[in-house]
Amino acid sequence: MSILEVEHLQKIYTTRFGGNQVQALHDVHFTVEEGEYVAIMGESGSGKTTLLNILAALDKPTSGTVLLQGKNIVSIREKEISAFRRDNLGFVFQDFNLLDTFSIRDNIFLPLVLAGKEYKEMEMRLQPIAQKLGIGGILSKFPYEVSGGQKQRAAVARALITKPQLILADEPTGALDSKATDGLLRLFGEINDEGQTILMVTHSVKAASHAGRVLFIKDGEVFHQLYRGKCTTEELYQKISDSLTMLATGGAIHG
Repeated sequence: MSILEVEHLQKIYTTRFGGNQVQALHDVHFTVEEGEYVAIMGESGSGKTTLLNILAALDKPTSGTVLLQGKNIVSIREKEISAFRRDNLGFVFQDFNLLDTFSIRDNIFLPLVLAGKEYKEMEMRLQPIAQKLGIGGILSKFPYEVSGGQKQRAAVARALITKPQLILADEPTGALDSKATDGLLRLFGEINDEGQTILMVTHSVKAASHAGRVLFIKDGEVFHQLYRGKCTTEELYQKISDSLTMLATGGAIHG
């Protein structure tokens, strides 16, 4: 069953000076099935950040629809969009987006506080997640007291605690060292195995090679896709590398 349906998405920006028009997205359409783990790749300027902002309901397209569980998020009214985003989407960012004046626990609780949940329910939700992510011992610490990997795990906990339909990850390994990257990718795999749908935008071939499907965006369109199938992570890594080379050189893509 499709959890996300993106249909004929276009985004045209008009520059402030001179009134020139820039088309960031031309005609993007794809679906994401419930429980899928999809990576989106493309060179800088390909449109993937614009696409992510539209999927996150942070920006509106010029035309087209984005259906999340059958609801068109493009047509949600401005005053309802924050609540919709909080109730249905989880976010993991490259720079963690944690508040230094809040403890790790309070950072994780923040979306539930905004949703008006009781403290008892928040604690009940947190405990199994903290145990799974291995952050139970740092909940009382502040972001500046923990490592980058621990910050990102806290950000993942914050994304999961709302029980979202979809997790959107924007370059989640971008600020991590190789050990923390390995840990986060293993964690994403485990979360996905438990049924969580994940859509990740990344420059990292290593990160993308852990997904079940990779979409390649070029010049504002989905240009190519790869399915994991029976590929190992190493085999998918090689296929992604080959596809990116072909995208960069303008050659034909196979496989």
